Amino acid sequence: MSERFTKAAARNIFYGGSIFFFIVFVGLTAQTHYYIRTSSTDETALTDSVRRGKHVWEKNACINCHTLLGEGAYFAPELGNVWVRYGGREDATGAREALTAWMHSQPSGIEGRRQMPDFHLSDQEVNDLIDFLEFTSRVKTQGWPPKTSG
Repeated sequence: MSERFTKAAARNIFYGGSIFFFIVFVGLTAQTHYYIRTSSTDETALTDSVRRGKHVWEKNACINCHTLLGEGAYFAPELGNVWVRYGGREDATGAREALTAWMHSQPSGIEGRRQMPDFHLSDQEVNDLIDFLEFTSRVKTQGWPPKTSG
């Protein structure tokens, strides 16, 4: 047996390793997709109102300032857990009223504070956006983001 590392051996290691890691990648992707569909998210809660709320989120580019489950800009607070912070698990009606009032009061005009622009959202759009934020608060993120204060 030759002690030299040949081109054929290098090629076989490269192709074998590439195939092996491609199979590992596909397996991990399938496992992640299965986890998301069965454990992480409740698809039955994905209503038309939640879909419309996501459209409001995207149309107004909220992610340009806010983060949602750790993704987005860090100019404004995290909104993936805003429903929980406003007490939505204990008092859904109170949380909905508080979030609606907060959105309608923007911009607050307080000197020296970052201001959220007024997007002139209709009551329907505000309710849909709140439904979307309520849905995202129920996603099992395995403790992410770690800071719940937003």
